[in-house]
Amino acid sequence: MTDLPDVDRVAERLSTARRVLFITGAGISADSGLPTYRGFGGLYNEDQHTDDGLPIEVALSGEIMAAQPEITWKHLARIEATCRGAKPNAAHRIIAALQDRVPTTVLTQNIDGFHREAGSADLIEIHGDLFELFCPHCGHQVSVSDYSELHELPPPCPHCLGQLRPAVVLFGEALPRPAVKRLEQVLDEGYDLVFSIGTTSVFPYIAQPFIAARQFGALAVEINPTPTEVSRFADVTWRCGAAAALEQLWGKLSNEC
Repeated sequence: MTDLPDVDRVAERLSTARRVLFITGAGISADSGLPTYRGFGGLYNEDQHTDDGLPIEVALSGEIMAAQPEITWKHLARIEATCRGAKPNAAHRIIAALQDRVPTTVLTQNIDGFHREAGSADLIEIHGDLFELFCPHCGHQVSVSDYSELHELPPPCPHCLGQLRPAVVLFGEALPRPAVKRLEQVLDEGYDLVFSIGTTSVFPYIAQPFIAARQFGALAVEINPTPTEVSRFADVTWRCGAAAALEQLWGKLSNEC
């Protein structure tokens, strides 16, 4: 792979930055074997209909989870099956490693848990984590490594008569308040460098932190094979995959040390 444009410029800014923000979407997990098309967790097209005759955004909605949880759970299990066996790739690992050099915050739309598994500490999982389950009735929480541990769907709560559900934001549900509050803190504190990686940035809360880079004097870098909603706000654009781009950037940083 030839040198990316302005890679030295980005490496220099990264080496002197006081805080870095990474914004990631489904595209960062492509090198882990996950699909990148839009929709819930990057795993469904939004105009797709299910075998239940429902648009996927209806089947995966808070309303259907409350009324017919077996439908929502069926499709959540299909999403989990796509993730099963996949692991964080070089992009996730490099982002996690950067926190040893500079304070690093990761804002991700992904529900695959890869950033957490790779070791990112200051992590804003704005859409939740597919492998964290909770009971809406009694608050019981449990982590699972994969859904094969669940003997029935929907899984019953072991502490009350309720049912467990993943701690993910379904269509029509509000974003988790702790994640929103942490994002607000990051925007208040500011950052010197922001990366938008593998996301079309159609949601305002994903686009705005990238667009706001100029008010902080931050360098805005987009890594995406195709143009997106925020491409015009990028100072540096790399039209390639996340792992290839970050591996080259990491190499530049290592040579500077």
